[in-house]
Amino acid sequence: MTRIFTAILFLILFGLRASYAQQDTGVWVQVEARPTLAAAQERARAYAEVLPDVNGFRLNSGWYAIVIGPYLRGDAEQVLNVYRSEGQIPADSYITFSNILGQQFWPTDAALSEPETVAPPVEQQPDQPVAGLTPQASDETRSQALQSERRLTAQERRNLQTALQAAGFYNATIDGAFGQGTRRSMADWQRFNGFEATGVLTTAQRAALLDAYNAPLINVGMARHSDMKAGIDLDLPLGVVSFDRYEAPFVHFTNSTDLGAKALLISQTGDKNTLRALYEVMQSLEIVPLEGPRQLSGNRFTLEGRGNDVVSYTEARLDNGQIKGFTLVWPDGDDARRMRVLDAMKASFATNNAVLDAAAGADAEQRIDLVSGLQIRKPRLSRSGFFADTNGTVLTVAEAADSCARVTLDGDQELQVAWRDSDLGIAVLQPRSALAPLSVAEFSANAPRIQAEVAVSGFSYQGALGAPTLTYGQIADVRGLNGEEGVKRLALAAQPGDAGGPVFDGNGQVVGMLLPTPSDGRTLPASVSLAATVSSLNQILDKAGVSGVSGQPSSQITPNELNRRATGMTVLVQCWD
Repeated sequence: MTRIFTAILFLILFGLRASYAQQDTGVWVQVEARPTLAAAQERARAYAEVLPDVNGFRLNSGWYAIVIGPYLRGDAEQVLNVYRSEGQIPADSYITFSNILGQQFWPTDAALSEPETVAPPVEQQPDQPVAGLTPQASDETRSQALQSERRLTAQERRNLQTALQAAGFYNATIDGAFGQGTRRSMADWQRFNGFEATGVLTTAQRAALLDAYNAPLINVGMARHSDMKAGIDLDLPLGVVSFDRYEAPFVHFTNSTDLGAKALLISQTGDKNTLRALYEVMQSLEIVPLEGPRQLSGNRFTLEGRGNDVVSYTEARLDNGQIKGFTLVWPDGDDARRMRVLDAMKASFATNNAVLDAAAGADAEQRIDLVSGLQIRKPRLSRSGFFADTNGTVLTVAEAADSCARVTLDGDQELQVAWRDSDLGIAVLQPRSALAPLSVAEFSANAPRIQAEVAVSGFSYQGALGAPTLTYGQIADVRGLNGEEGVKRLALAAQPGDAGGPVFDGNGQVVGMLLPTPSDGRTLPASVSLAATVSSLNQILDKAGVSGVSGQPSSQITPNELNRRATGMTVLVQCWD
């Protein structure tokens, strides 16, 4: 079955290759990198016998990469997932881009793919040393290799064990002690790579092992960055991100390739209250998706988020009145490389006494949906609703809770659907934790009369004003447009955000709920709106196991009193992806 599926994929890939001729996307799947040209050519030939679109390029590190492609970004991800799942390519294969590839060496008759200013590759034979090492270093005897090994620091010894573990040859403790388990792993690695299995790595072999382990970091141009204004030093993937601007409290690094990576440095003065405020603000940003662990503890917080095709990580720490940290945003589906980059950033992070000027970027674009140049996360849909009982049950329109990853009340309290009426398009929502509403709807026992004055309370501008507004009108008909029961027609000019809001009579009692504009191809006049009747609302609440509050006979109330009741009762319901 796998062979049949692969054959089908071959046909698809050949089609993709043909389409690529008209679109210069430059997206590849990197499957291997080898230290010598001869070894890389041998591996490329082996892959080419079973896979289409195999190419080989020299990297700036001196290694030689075997890649498959090029494709459109989405097609490259499909190829990566399919080939990895079938075991056709290594599990640590990943997406890469043309801008990091040098001179082409496979197919052997391929034209050079880089400018003439780039130096040609150095021809190497299998018995030559890894690029950058002397011939003597790669020709050590076992005794000489042991002597050079004794000069390694404890951290360098642990690094070798880590690299062996990442390559799949070591599964014991990373302790820097080269016992029988480590020796056996070294011998297995040597045997797999065509070396004599002595159990002691030569200087050249150690370099080759570490270079292979660090290939993902080399691929993204991991390099030391020192920011004197922010007072932060750390390793950054400068091959895929570049400095953009200062906008306190952030140093912005924007994407410089098709990868889509971004980074922030965080630097500001403050105390624990400032740290907590930053923690809350960061969670409102698009670059921190909703799904993921987050923790604020003592003088430190971490935030992880996954969603909308990205994964982000943020950490910040308060020390001596300064808050320093960083954020890494990486495309989803490239976890192996992302984790290597993230680990390198964490391990290298260092600070000094400098701190970013709070006025940095003060002349940047000002918008209410931006925080220091970062987009605030926006809901897919915002509608109105109102409290139907003292437990915080909310009545709203069904579209406010359809196909949502998360439904919230005023952007904070999470809600869950207790009942949905598809015919009228109404939903009953209940809070996941206890609420104490300021005001609850009192449903009128009397049906309103035609031409009676009414008012709708709703978030007309979908939360932009921070509070509901009242829109006044009249009852135009006690039935729907087609004479249907359970719906009445209003002479009232409502906005989309008002849908789900309560309809009040002059006594301050609820006589209905505003429904959304019909979406069946009809266009109603601006002054025509529809509302569900109290009778239909009570029936829906009853099905959800909720009892509405019946209003008592009362007299006309003042506009100020109506506004007070409406404000305490009306809520903003938001649907998030």
